[in-house]
Amino acid sequence: MKRLLLILSLALPLFLQAQNYIVDLNTVKAKIQPTMWGLFFEDINRGADGGMYAELVKNRSFDFPDAFMGWKTVPSRQSYGRNEVFQIINNAAVNPNNPKYLQVTVERPENVLLQNEGFGGVTVKKGLAYKFTLRCREQVAGLKLKVEIVNSKGSVVGSTVQEFSRDARNDGAFKLLESTITPTDTTVNGRLVLRFEGTGKLDIDRISLIPTDTWKGKAQNMRADLVQKLADIKPGFMRFPGGCIVEGDDLTTRYQWKKTIGSLEERKLISNQWKDGGSSGRAMPDYFQSYGLGFMEYFQLCEDMKCEPMPILNCGLSCQFGAGEVVAADQMDEYVQDALDLIEFANGDAISTVWGRKRAELGHPAPFHMKLLGIGNENWGPQYVERLELFTKAIKSRYPEIQLITSTGYTPNPQFKYMDSVLRAKHVDIIDEHYYQTPNWFLMNAGKYDNYDRKGPKIFIGEYACHSVRIGNSGNKNTMFCALAEAAWMTGLERNADIVTMAAYAPLFAHVKDWQWTPNLIWFDNVSSYATPSYYVQQMYSLNKGTDVVPITLNGESIAGQDSVWASAVVDRKAGVLIVKLVNPSSVAKVKSIAGLKGGKASLTVLKGRPEEVNSLEMPELVKPVTALMTVKGKELKLDLAPHSFTVLRLNL
Repeated sequence: MKRLLLILSLALPLFLQAQNYIVDLNTVKAKIQPTMWGLFFEDINRGADGGMYAELVKNRSFDFPDAFMGWKTVPSRQSYGRNEVFQIINNAAVNPNNPKYLQVTVERPENVLLQNEGFGGVTVKKGLAYKFTLRCREQVAGLKLKVEIVNSKGSVVGSTVQEFSRDARNDGAFKLLESTITPTDTTVNGRLVLRFEGTGKLDIDRISLIPTDTWKGKAQNMRADLVQKLADIKPGFMRFPGGCIVEGDDLTTRYQWKKTIGSLEERKLISNQWKDGGSSGRAMPDYFQSYGLGFMEYFQLCEDMKCEPMPILNCGLSCQFGAGEVVAADQMDEYVQDALDLIEFANGDAISTVWGRKRAELGHPAPFHMKLLGIGNENWGPQYVERLELFTKAIKSRYPEIQLITSTGYTPNPQFKYMDSVLRAKHVDIIDEHYYQTPNWFLMNAGKYDNYDRKGPKIFIGEYACHSVRIGNSGNKNTMFCALAEAAWMTGLERNADIVTMAAYAPLFAHVKDWQWTPNLIWFDNVSSYATPSYYVQQMYSLNKGTDVVPITLNGESIAGQDSVWASAVVDRKAGVLIVKLVNPSSVAKVKSIAGLKGGKASLTVLKGRPEEVNSLEMPELVKPVTALMTVKGKELKLDLAPHSFTVLRLNL
């Protein structure tokens, strides 16, 4: 780090002395797409279950391979002769997607409890209503269910009582029961307790506890503070559902969108790709995907945030770091048909198309107007190219307007050169490139796209993040210096917006105790969350996107590291604003003059901090941007660029 800062502070000081940065307001270098800065979501680091999905009950339907994982019973199932109280019934022949349920048989009045640990504890807030639901079927009348939320000391902080009455029709079907619990105290490491009183026999399934303060009160049941941080970026797109989970450890655990829509009873739980731990995080044997968040919820979230949906589909390859399974080319019909059906589900007419009707039945008659579709994630090699051709032919013949995202693998080397050349030769729509690199790499590669072929495919930076140590190292931190390196690199992406039309930091979320990968954009626990310096860089770019790239130069050259400063400039024609971004990652303050301006009111937003500083749950806003108003007089402005800072100037034209 010290060596890098020394290099930055000594770069070309004599050559640049007393030179002005020139902004040319009359020249448009490129149009900026509304999709320029977006989000990448993957269920990693407890991103969905236990994270953005607000469900508080783990293994709510007893469908984990260990059906009692997350649950504790009284009497213990290991007690001699007591297995008859709690029995898991496997009903896969009737419902293979949700095959198991719990049968509770109480033959004599006694202390019978079922307790759930939640995701690292059941966390509830005093005075907030929580919606409790379960599906049940009474076999022998007589049981009463008391539902309690208890704190870490075992004291009850909220409860409700559920009595059962057999349906007059006695059709043997499960019934959905609902009630509300409002805790009298806040608890963090609590438990949900179901207390069975009396005698009788009861079948229960899908036990759920969800707070009522979900994001905008939406039925998608998303945790408000996490989703609000996404909305506050004002993203141009959201890529979902991943990421490696698209591929799966093998093809049986690949992500299949059709199994994530409809009623919760129709959504088939599967193992999470990341439960065995990533290259730097810990294994979590209880990490599964319940699909409480499925494709319908992702599409609706994109609609709510007014950003473009970008689903990614399995291309007939499992993770090439794992089993590396390949579907035979002559058996790809199911995979290709899934892509065609997804387009129809997203965009099809609600009456005349099969999947459009399905969308309407789920409560959304209007189409989602999907324009972007990814084929494969971090796949590479001839086997990927062969399968991509099958998707391309089928999709383009029916939906030529859909832009296809194509993969180059997971890194610039070694497969990138082969994939890049092949995809360019095939004239694909968009090439997806991923970069997890150190600060020095990002600083040195800000000009990477300056000389790209302007007639070739567009570029999507589908995943990128600055790693403070090296890729996959558990010591990587979301430091201020990493955020500045990303900001510097992004000046090059913005300057080349005619080629780079989309970019997204990755990964998005991470639980502070349950993570497999670092760094991440947003960290959280069961109570609160915080944004990283990298988050604020992403937000500052997205909120200051502009519509047109204009030149900002020094001696006729782009500003990409001369005197340790990186810069880009855009104009927002709709708002009538010039926006200049300047990054000074060095330890030395810089005084720079910008010429070619028009005087007027302006604002200056600055993100700064010591290179090693990070935000945390204890100090969530140690590093955050600060905005001040100012007035620019005349055609030139002298700016003081603080050490280790990212500055955004907005000047009314």
